[in-house]
Amino acid sequence: QVQLVESGGGLVQAGGSLRLSCAASERTFSSYDMGWYRQAPGKEREFVAAISWSGGSTYYADSVKGRFTISRDNAKNTVYLQMNTLKPEDTAIYYCNADPAVGSWIPGDSWGQGTQVTVSS
Repeated sequence: QVQLVESGGGLVQAGGSLRLSCAASERTFSSYDMGWYRQAPGKEREFVAAISWSGGSTYYADSVKGRFTISRDNAKNTVYLQMNTLKPEDTAIYYCNADPAVGSWIPGDSWGQGTQVTVSS
């Protein structure tokens, strides 16, 4: 399994921005599609965004489309999630995931520990 470590979460006011990072230990990181998921209190974990191994294709949940941008730097074994125009409903623990199934968004087996994002109104 790929070891993943997220960072960049925090408390922000509605309308603000945060950038999450996910660093991978695996040398073959560049061969994996990568995804971000989130879990709000009392809710199931849901798909947020994904990016192909090359970075050439990106995918977003409708709820974040136009506000969030996923990107990656394979030289740094890192995937990012730029979150703009944050809303209170974006409050959740955000998780990085390796090798999600494109289309169904069933996550792969490797997860990070998560990073808390809290958006105040």
